[in-house]
Amino acid sequence: MKKQAKVKEQQPRSLAQIAKEEGPHSGEVWELRLYIAGQTPRSVAAFANLKKICEEHLQGRYNIEVVDLVKHPQLAAGDQILAIPTLVRKLPQPLRKIVGDLRDTERALVGLQLRPASSE
Repeated sequence: MKKQAKVKEQQPRSLAQIAKEEGPHSGEVWELRLYIAGQTPRSVAAFANLKKICEEHLQGRYNIEVVDLVKHPQLAAGDQILAIPTLVRKLPQPLRKIVGDLRDTERALVGLQLRPASSE
């Protein structure tokens, strides 16, 4: 007589529960590029706010590249930067852009697609 292995039954989970537990794009590394112009208060705030958002929502799964357009103005053309500070999400696709210092965390999360536009 064969013994049957006990199977632990899991309660079904909704997609919203899975996203909440595992986070969006679990396992993917996010490539972010922040365009600034020198060490202005808005540039410093944008970086600090971005770092905070990443630490809270993408723990260890992100890379931030800071491009100072005062030192390298020619780099603005590549991502068609018209205002600063501007955050560009290179990966995961699709490319997304957010203009501003990212102080409105909810707006930044929606813009990065880390949170749905309509909260439950």
